[in-house]
Amino acid sequence: MNKRGFFICIEGLDGSGKTTQAKILVKNLTKQGYEALYTAEPSNGKIGKFIRRYLHGEGRVSSVVEALLFAADRFEHVSEEISPALAEGKIVVSDRYVYSSMAYQGASGINIDWIRMINGYVLKPDLAIFIDVEPEVVLQRIRRKKTIMEDLKTQRMVREVYLKLVEGGELKRVDGNRTRADLAKEILSVCLDALKMHHSIMPS
Repeated sequence: MNKRGFFICIEGLDGSGKTTQAKILVKNLTKQGYEALYTAEPSNGKIGKFIRRYLHGEGRVSSVVEALLFAADRFEHVSEEISPALAEGKIVVSDRYVYSSMAYQGASGINIDWIRMINGYVLKPDLAIFIDVEPEVVLQRIRRKKTIMEDLKTQRMVREVYLKLVEGGELKRVDGNRTRADLAKEILSVCLDALKMHHSIMPS
């Protein structure tokens, strides 16, 4: 019998706590006896490293090129890291995934159906969580490390796209306006409930 892992992605505005929560989730799942792996987008591949450089001020490309770069990086991320880990029966927790492209490039005016099309190869997560925090709050949190994507108008539009994905059933919303511990507890509970429905993976 072939193993099949479980794929979780954590989404949210920058400053929502998604990176912290994704890492805490991996630790908590490990404590529960699961073999869990943290990963992130942009990835650590060549395209991902280039994206990280230009997002922090090395220059900007058009939104179309940006979406294509993220799609190319995601292809490598899925084929070289996510799929192999899932094939080994691991739980993969990704800090950002395709929904970030829909939200951020979609907010910049790119057609979301086109973004879906160029990401047509991606694996559908078993669970996708959106940590919802108001744009005004996240901008206060990240004011000292602001990137080119982070202004109030942009963040409001990004959140609107995320909430539409929640309404469409693609993302599960959790309230991010709580303590780190309380938020981590809910995210773990949501994940454990989902894992109970996934009979091919059990804790050791």
